[in-house]
Amino acid sequence: MMETAKIGFEETLWKAADKLRGSMDASEYKHVVLGLIFLKYISDKFEMKYNELVEEGEGFEEDRDEYTAENIFWVPKQSRWSFIKDRAKDPKIGQYIDEAMIEIEKENPSLRSVLDKRYARPEIDKRRLGELIDLISTIKLHSKQEKDLLGRVYEYFLGKFASAEGKGGGEFYTPQSVVKTLVEMIEPYEGRIYDPCCGSGGMFVQSEKFVERHQGKIDNLSIYGQELNSTTWKLCKMNLAIRGIEGNIGEHHADTFHNDLHKTLKADFILANPPFNVSDWGGNELVDDVRWKFGTPPASNANYAWLQHIIYHLAPNGAAGIVLANGSLSSNTSNEGEIRKNILEADLVDAIVALPDKLFYSTGIPVCLWILNRNKKNHPKYRSREHEILFIDARNMGQMVDRRLRELTEEDIQKIAGTYRNWRKLDGEYEDINGFCKSATIEDVRQNDYVLTPGRYVGISDVEDDGIPFEEKMETLTSELRELFEKSHRLEEEIRKNLGGIGYDI
Repeated sequence: MMETAKIGFEETLWKAADKLRGSMDASEYKHVVLGLIFLKYISDKFEMKYNELVEEGEGFEEDRDEYTAENIFWVPKQSRWSFIKDRAKDPKIGQYIDEAMIEIEKENPSLRSVLDKRYARPEIDKRRLGELIDLISTIKLHSKQEKDLLGRVYEYFLGKFASAEGKGGGEFYTPQSVVKTLVEMIEPYEGRIYDPCCGSGGMFVQSEKFVERHQGKIDNLSIYGQELNSTTWKLCKMNLAIRGIEGNIGEHHADTFHNDLHKTLKADFILANPPFNVSDWGGNELVDDVRWKFGTPPASNANYAWLQHIIYHLAPNGAAGIVLANGSLSSNTSNEGEIRKNILEADLVDAIVALPDKLFYSTGIPVCLWILNRNKKNHPKYRSREHEILFIDARNMGQMVDRRLRELTEEDIQKIAGTYRNWRKLDGEYEDINGFCKSATIEDVRQNDYVLTPGRYVGISDVEDDGIPFEEKMETLTSELRELFEKSHRLEEEIRKNLGGIGYDI
């Protein structure tokens, strides 16, 4: 099994599971599949520990403390996968799963109101549900050799569901390559990390992976988040639980603007992909809000409300990475230009990255990354970038993975993040590259009326000299053009002749 894990078993599992979907929408089916995968995982983890304790022969296998000490959920007998698997062909299978979920929630307070209990509903085909259970039974989702097996399956499935749902998928999933770019840029090693619109928790997962890659300690990160959509909030709770990540994402789903669950939080790192250009965010009810230090955002668009909410929650040395629609870089509608000017004059913008189009399942529009920093002048780790802004134009990067979706490659991510890190470092070897990056001053930005589109600053990329003299090049080109003209005349004559032959002279 571990061998198949290396050669894309996630895709095999997805194809098999998707065949069983039947008439269900991807948005519905998502909860059915991910709920079962979650149940299988916590059961596998529990049973592995259970068997270890049986082997020890001390009689501790039914002692709950043995499990909670290792952050393992307690799974009652009728909720264990073996119990469910034995009843896969029973017409009452939906009922058994719902009861299993209810019992797990009862026994584990941190999962209360999180698990899906929709399996007994008549619209779920019980034969297909049984087949899905048989399919998931073939995979061991927890083993000592590969700890993140479930994480991989979960992340892969979230991405595939986002793709299948199209526009609705963007609500809960930010493409991995975009999240990774942000994380590699702001480097959340330790401290408080916050995502005010956390979806299914991808920003937290990538931050954890970043810390692991750099041999840091996960315990040094404190996670805070909030999510408006109730089913997405549940997905996030499950996504964190399967990875053993402790996180405060509130006791329930809630609206970040109207019910900020972390009012007093000052975060060291903020990572966010707010919904783009939201027009119904209730701005009219928040006109004098304490967060609008740089100007009241328009009720017709939440982009600048998100930016100011994030700035408000940044610690004195805090950094933020935000994905926004490109309109945020240049819009002057309803006070947005004035707010952007005030944020820039307060020297909070560290870098702007223009990304290519088609990176998102939910929209084909190109987006940008805003990197904010509360302390560009006296930061203990970096050089002073007072009144400087780095512009990166990455619109030509990425590769198409299918007809409608592009991904940034690992090389692209490291080029973008590495450029920013070199620019920010005390002894970084940064240099402007025509058509790609430019370190601009606030004066440059003032001259461009506070428009932040990177293309205005980075210039046009240098064309590589191929060493062929101009005269030689022109001779080759004109001779090619002559040939094309001759060919064109021949075709023209042929068409005239053919039309003449059927009585149409030109």
